[in-house]
Amino acid sequence: MSTVRGFGRFCYDFIVGDDWTVALAVVAGIALTALLAHHHVTAWWCMPSTVTVSLVWSLVRTTRRR
Repeated sequence: MSTVRGFGRFCYDFIVGDDWTVALAVVAGIALTALLAHHHVTAWWCMPSTVTVSLVWSLVRTTRRR
């Protein structure tokens, strides 16, 4: 069981890392991309814009803290 728990902790640390809001934004971007593609809307722009916005947002929040 400790192997499974260790793997789970590794996955959590790898995916979430230091900023859980970026991980949540990426999951939301994937969901939005899937929803748009399901409705036959061109969705190639969704993930790059989600990643860019979440990166800028994370950088602004981090620089304001210091």
